[in-house]
Amino acid sequence: MRLWSIHPKYLDPKGLVALWREGLLAQSVLLGNTKGYKNHPQLLRFKKTNNQTAAIACYLGSVAEEADSRDYNFNRNKIVDMVFKDKIPVTKGQLHYEFEHLLKKLQARDQGLYRKLKNHNDIEPNPLFDMVIGDIEDWEIL
Repeated sequence: MRLWSIHPKYLDPKGLVALWREGLLAQSVLLGNTKGYKNHPQLLRFKKTNNQTAAIACYLGSVAEEADSRDYNFNRNKIVDMVFKDKIPVTKGQLHYEFEHLLKKLQARDQGLYRKLKNHNDIEPNPLFDMVIGDIEDWEIL
């Protein structure tokens, strides 16, 4: 499961669809509807909020917004609750790590997008996240 901290606008079509599916799985886990993935490290930041299901719903909302901007049709009815007014901190180191991880994937599957992004330095987070100074997050599996 990869719940990207970077803005979904950087993802290729395959990556955006995968993120939507994985986000829905994460929502199911956080709702207690599945036995698997309960201890997945990327869920920790959602679990630390005062409303984990609203946080993942807000995350999914931003993914759906990106899908809308590309004329994709993601079913927003699958999102349970979108009321989350806080921001979750994410470190600058994590954003850069994820962006490099994405570039490796794009180099193999979308050369055009790879060339467009390879020299990009000002990496934006998913709108749910607030970038803070720091290294790669502790929960990241290296």
